[in-house]
Amino acid sequence: MTKHRGIYATHNTAEIRTWLGKHPRFHVHFTPTGSSWMNQVERWFGLLTDKLIRRGVHTSVKALEDDITAWIDTWNENPRPFTWTKTADEILNSLADYLTKVGTTGQKTEQN
Repeated sequence: MTKHRGIYATHNTAEIRTWLGKHPRFHVHFTPTGSSWMNQVERWFGLLTDKLIRRGVHTSVKALEDDITAWIDTWNENPRPFTWTKTADEILNSLADYLTKVGTTGQKTEQN
């Protein structure tokens, strides 16, 4: 593992390196900033947010917690993996086309 600055440092602690060393089946993959849609865990939380949290009416924190627990229980009864319907090249080409249309060059500005 290489050293990373900033937010990635949490993945590079001695405890994490030790755990990963004992569990070679697992690998840490870093996604670019702003690409949380590529991370399936992030997609799952996005689905939870879109389908339950934003659409729901929760009268208390306890009601919200109960609804989230019920969502997780229902999901786990019939878990469905996220399946990519496009190749990586198709996704990257689509993203490049979009960035061209909106005039983004991909270069960092002082605001980033």
